[in-house]
Amino acid sequence: MLATQIRQKDGIFYFGSVRAPDLLARVRFISRFYGEGEEIAPARVAHDDEIAQFISKIERTDRAFQRTLSRAKVRQLKNFYETAITQPPIPGTVLLFTPEKLRFQPTGNLESVGQLSEPQSKFLIIDGQHRLAALRFYMEDRPDDAKTINVPCVIFDGRSEDFATEMFVIINSTPTRINKSHLVDLYERVSWAEPHRKFAARLVGSLYSEGDSPLRYRINRLGGRSQQDKWILQAELFNELHRWVNRDWRRIQVAGGSAREAPRYYGMVRDFLKAAERVWGEAWGHSNYMVTKPVTLKAMIRVCADLARDDGDPAEGRIKRWEERLAPWTEQLRAFRVDGFYERFAAKGEVERVSRVHRELARAAGIEVRAAKQ
Repeated sequence: MLATQIRQKDGIFYFGSVRAPDLLARVRFISRFYGEGEEIAPARVAHDDEIAQFISKIERTDRAFQRTLSRAKVRQLKNFYETAITQPPIPGTVLLFTPEKLRFQPTGNLESVGQLSEPQSKFLIIDGQHRLAALRFYMEDRPDDAKTINVPCVIFDGRSEDFATEMFVIINSTPTRINKSHLVDLYERVSWAEPHRKFAARLVGSLYSEGDSPLRYRINRLGGRSQQDKWILQAELFNELHRWVNRDWRRIQVAGGSAREAPRYYGMVRDFLKAAERVWGEAWGHSNYMVTKPVTLKAMIRVCADLARDDGDPAEGRIKRWEERLAPWTEQLRAFRVDGFYERFAAKGEVERVSRVHRELARAAGIEVRAAKQ
């Protein structure tokens, strides 16, 4: 492949132009997998819907960073390719990645222009999966026209997949491009993410996956798209844990940092939720109560942060100790019935309502409310 070598600071990458059929033969379509039945499979895929069939067969893995392809977007792009005449159908570059180190041989006296070798395995697509998926179907319908399309590509090689993940996040980190829950999933693999954000993301991951977590598989990691029985969005839980971690960050650093403190903080949240589950009794997870709805779970995480500051240690006997502390909540069961909940906790919005529930739960348990770090 004829390519231009580009240097930026310590980084080297390549720019080239690849014919559509050749490019499609060299790329690998893949998307992120969320485990425990959470992957989004097209509902009732029609046999004559080739795009839906293609998307349903795309490889899914928890090591991937790409989002699930949108059938509607692929169709829109394919239609654009068919109607674009004077305008180039793919004016923007597609970003590709391979962990293999490619060989570059300069041509003549031009040090930055030369032949770039091809990887043995297929390229991962950092940015441009929808464009290339649409191109695939366009090529099936109009193979002669597709052969005339040359796709501009930027190629990154010889790095870890975390490098590709970071590139994906940088490109897609605006609210309109990537949902917050997806971003939380990738925080620990992004080098520039602030340490306290990585810490909070690690707590969320543990609460979702650890076998002793009361929130195991109850966290919605797919934004608003999951059809499973979930209690709280991953992004919402992350925000509350980050609020607490950010407030305690200096203390966490002094105590040994993330490696030592993350398991301890996870243990405190886990034990608090276990104590709360015992106190709430049958209302825990019951559809007629608001106990495990986002508004109350977020408020309880705040109470946990307040309680842990004064009574987090020792870990031994903590569940029993905290169960006794939260025992007055049993008297609040009536207030947390679904019927009339929003009237009893009237507020201008969700933020204010969480604060009201937090104050009420803390007051009932005799726990001092502490302000979050600004």
